[in-house]
Amino acid sequence: MNTQQLESFIQVAENLNFAHAAALLNVTQSAVSRQIHALEEELDTKLFYRTTRTVTLTPEGIIFLEHAKQILGQLQIATARIQHRSNLTARILRIGCESQADLLFLSEILEACRPCIHAFHPFLKVIPHRALMTLFYQGELDVLFGFREHMPIKNEILFTELQQVPLCCVLPQNHPYGEKESIRVEDLFTESLVACNSYTIPAQAVELQNLVAQHITPENIYVSENPQVALALVRAGYGCCILPQSPDTRDGLLYRPLQGTQLLPYGMSYNRSSSNGLLKEFLAVARQAAQI
Repeated sequence: MNTQQLESFIQVAENLNFAHAAALLNVTQSAVSRQIHALEEELDTKLFYRTTRTVTLTPEGIIFLEHAKQILGQLQIATARIQHRSNLTARILRIGCESQADLLFLSEILEACRPCIHAFHPFLKVIPHRALMTLFYQGELDVLFGFREHMPIKNEILFTELQQVPLCCVLPQNHPYGEKESIRVEDLFTESLVACNSYTIPAQAVELQNLVAQHITPENIYVSENPQVALALVRAGYGCCILPQSPDTRDGLLYRPLQGTQLLPYGMSYNRSSSNGLLKEFLAVARQAAQI
C-alpha cells in the first residue's frame, strides 16, 4: 500500500468518477484504475461497484475511506514535521535512565540546561536496566544515569559522581519511627517488611532486606517487583522498606537514614570517545547543577 493508491482511492471515492479523479491528480484515467486495482488486490476486497455509467462504494469501501483519510493525513503531518525539523539546528542528546527517581533528579539538570545550551533537545529513554545497557553499548545512548554499581565498566566509559545517596528506611506517614533522625537496622526486626526484588535495587539494600527478613515471620513480609510498587505498599501501611533516599520529598513518605550504612554513589556514565559534541556541554552543566 502506498500514498498513490490511497490518493487515487480517496479521489475516486469522493467524486465517484474515475475521469474526474484522474484530472484532479493530474494523471491518466488508466493510471488511477491501476492504483485502485492494486489496492483491491492487496486488501483482497472490492472497494467499488463499477458499471459503464456509475461508480459506487461497496460497504467495505465506505469503511476503508475513513481509514484511508486518517492514514494519508498522518503521513502528511509526519512529512511536514520532518521537513520542518530539517531546517532547524536541533542538538539532540540521548539520555537513558530506568526509574522515576532518575527522572526526578534529571529534571533539575535539564532545567539548568535550557538557558545554557543553545538548541538543546533531550531525548529520554526510560526502560529496564538490561535493555538500557544494550542500547548504551550499541551507541544508541549518549549518557546513562544511575547508581555507580549498576553502571557499565569499560576502558572508554567514564563515570561522574553527582551525589551520594543515603540508604533509608522508608516509612508511612505518622509512623513512630518518623520522630527519629536515623534508624538502626535492629529496629526493623519488629516491623512488617516490604521487600523489593528488583535488580535496580543497590546490593547493600538487598543484603539488609535479607537480614531483616530473617527476623520477621513470613506473613509479615510483602514482596514487590519494583520500587514504585514497594513505595505504594508502604504508603498503604503494609510495612516499611529499605531503599535509597528519594529526590521527591512530596511523595507522602518518611525517609530515615539507616545507621551503619554507606552512602551510595550516584551519577552518570558516558563514552569519552563519543562523537556527540553536545555531550561535553551537558556534562559541564550537570556537574554545576549538582554543585560538584
